Amino acid sequence: MIRFILAILAAALVVSPASAQRVKDLGAFQGIRTNQLTGYGVVVGLPGTGDDNLEYTVQSMKGIASRFGFTLPAGVNPGLKNVAVVMITAELPPFAKPGQRLDITVSSMGKAKSLRGGTLVMTPLLGADGQIYAMAQGNLAVGGLGAEGKDGSSVVVNIPSSGRIPEGATVERTVDTGFDSTPFLTFNLARSDFTTAQRVADVINTRLGAGRARAVDGVSIAVMAPPGADVRAQIMSEIENLPVEAAEAPARVIVNARTGTVVINSAVRVSPAAVTHGKLTVRIEEQQRVSQPQPFSKGETAVEQSSTLGVSEEKRPMFLLEPGPRLADVVKAVNAIGASPADLVAILEALKEAGALRAELIIL
Repeated sequence: MIRFILAILAAALVVSPASAQRVKDLGAFQGIRTNQLTGYGVVVGLPGTGDDNLEYTVQSMKGIASRFGFTLPAGVNPGLKNVAVVMITAELPPFAKPGQRLDITVSSMGKAKSLRGGTLVMTPLLGADGQIYAMAQGNLAVGGLGAEGKDGSSVVVNIPSSGRIPEGATVERTVDTGFDSTPFLTFNLARSDFTTAQRVADVINTRLGAGRARAVDGVSIAVMAPPGADVRAQIMSEIENLPVEAAEAPARVIVNARTGTVVINSAVRVSPAAVTHGKLTVRIEEQQRVSQPQPFSKGETAVEQSSTLGVSEEKRPMFLLEPGPRLADVVKAVNAIGASPADLVAILEALKEAGALRAELIIL
């Protein structure tokens, strides 16, 4: 199986030539991003699967009751099996306008066994600056299920203590991105690469005119643009769809030590090296033998241990890596000795220590 997988990787990564990509696939404009929202709320209407009489659940219900001018008597600690306190999370997309709807995720904070059948009471969602950006409310859709028998046995399917409310929040405030008034537009690459940054700047200058864009560093490209939302929106649309050939990724070998997965990109090269990989096996077999005394010898029957030791070593031929082989050559050579994923990791680590592997070895 490992041979088949490595052969596919080799073919895919070696024969695929570099192709042009859209600028929008390499990164995003600075400030045009989502914002995380969170809220603390209460879910009601649960069928006896709530938090019961947790102190903060009681306090939360007292707070909700006070909104309507109702005050619970002092010292009253009601059982709240149909109520659960929850945390609400959502993402506010860029340019979201008041009145638009957001999907929200609701997760239990206490000991509620399930949120199935519950309804979220109106809850404000706050941003990192502490301001309210949306209001959430609605009936939960829970994919999990839990059941419990009288003898204490229980079964849980998926996660019943968490659910979602599609379009469960309404945007109340707009986040100002500032893209229409900043001194210049900044495009940030998803991965730092000076070659790619310079190529993006060159493509923009070819389209918009010389001197309009410059690579600030390995991630950012600054683009001069006149102020105004309409003008900049048009310029950003043109830039996003420009084709550019991204630079080849650095040579890397990624090894997941837990699963045995090994991924080698097409930039990996190996210096001349000779490699052999064998397997030593030590086998110990224990047997018991009964020793009977001679008749009338007054001896006693005894049990003796009999051990058999054996050592075997699987012999595999040494193979030679020629100067500067590509990924296909490396995979072919490793397959020649029938290396398993664990063996392949050991070979790559040894090549790295010997200075023959021209790549960054990353162990996950």
